[in-house]
Amino acid sequence: MAKLINIGFGNVVNSQKIVAVVSPDAAPVKRMVQSVRGTRSLIDATQGRKTKAVIVTSDDYLVLSALQPETIARRFAEIYDYEDKGEVHE
Repeated sequence: MAKLINIGFGNVVNSQKIVAVVSPDAAPVKRMVQSVRGTRSLIDATQGRKTKAVIVTSDDYLVLSALQPETIARRFAEIYDYEDKGEVHE
């Protein structure tokens, strides 16, 4: 079953498709974002705010988020901590 992670402003991403959550400040990440800008492979979920995280998916999509990478990683860990403990998180 797909688990969705809130990446800010009501936007969610399938946690099973996430490969990496990285800071947009590194030059290689900036080049990656620029190379897909204007294509269907870039999803801007920042709602006009500053991009603070870039989510790389297994389907070769880049998702821009206004949340810090640490916040997204914590939400990711919380979802799977509930699963490991046998609790149902709804």
